[in-house]
Amino acid sequence: MEFKILKKSKKSRARLGVLKTKHGVIETPSLVPVATQAVVKTLTSQETEQTKSQILICNTFHLHLKPGEGVIDKSGGLHQFMNWSKPLMTDSGGFQVFSLGFGRDFNVGKILKYFPGQNNEVIRTGRQPKSMKITQDGVHFQSPLDGKQLFLGPEESIKIQEKLGADIIFAFDECTSPLADRKYIEKSLDRTHKWERICLDAKKSLPNSRYGKQALFGIVQGSHFKDLRIKSAKFINSLGFDGFGIGGDLGKSKEDMKKILDWTIPSLNNKKPRHLLGIGYLEDMEIIIKAGIDLFDCTVPTHYARRGIAFIPKGKLDLNKSIFLKDKNPIDKKCACSVCQNYKRNYITHLLRAGEITALKLLTFHNLYFFNTFVEKIREKIKNGRI
Repeated sequence: MEFKILKKSKKSRARLGVLKTKHGVIETPSLVPVATQAVVKTLTSQETEQTKSQILICNTFHLHLKPGEGVIDKSGGLHQFMNWSKPLMTDSGGFQVFSLGFGRDFNVGKILKYFPGQNNEVIRTGRQPKSMKITQDGVHFQSPLDGKQLFLGPEESIKIQEKLGADIIFAFDECTSPLADRKYIEKSLDRTHKWERICLDAKKSLPNSRYGKQALFGIVQGSHFKDLRIKSAKFINSLGFDGFGIGGDLGKSKEDMKKILDWTIPSLNNKKPRHLLGIGYLEDMEIIIKAGIDLFDCTVPTHYARRGIAFIPKGKLDLNKSIFLKDKNPIDKKCACSVCQNYKRNYITHLLRAGEITALKLLTFHNLYFFNTFVEKIREKIKNGRI
């Protein structure tokens, strides 16, 4: 992997770059659509490429559960398995430590304000999630498929990702909950730092992958505590990772998220790419890009599409509503995607109300195209010195 910065903004930390991998070049900043189980739900790989998607991120934990990294390895790796010719990332499984653990227990997300839950409760040192056990060596999960116990630690994560064969892989960490107190975060951070060292060592000890050299990104944690974020950023920066992920919970508001990025990014090597894990609402994009983020993954465009929601310049359209049965306009008159060129709102609403899955495909295609075009315009703003 090679990362080159083409232009730095004079107004913010925003920057234009190109990230070169064995499977092609990514213009940054870039959205990384989520292909959890080696697919962007409802779309073929060819259709996903037509949405201007440059790179996808697949889920190590879920692919380990099914079909298993062995099946994918014998199929020639993820690229051949899913017939995707462009770059790929795989996460480490660290997010599932949160999402299947305290995230599920308390019904919260990475930013508390976005996913309100039982925020009067605090996770203190020694507390364990209901369906897993977090130890110094790794995490004992209860499989969401059949309830069986399985273990995932830093070495296991790297070995799985090596067999999956993505261009960029992530170190194993604990993604923490915004409900955790400081003492919990301190212990979690020490554990994550230990795991990230092990990930580096594990990667070095593996024989050269038949898929070529995989770039390994280290993940900065530390929750919403300034000194812990800075401590983590400096530590991860010192280890020689190929790039950086910024993970964990991001506080209780967008203001907190911005502060966390402002604390973190100055301590990271300016010549290496930075990826913000799990954030990518439209209203977030300029904020995080101006803060210095190069890559970010998010399920918003696809998740909303499967619920009948289309994104347009003025906001969102709920095409489940019967009022749109009389609307002969495209989703967005100014959108150049093939859905807006060929289908009308009334038809998509009909499909939704009839329970036809084609509606989900059409909305997913449009939303991804819309999001990628939105980021494309931000890149143009950076180029022209507007942000």
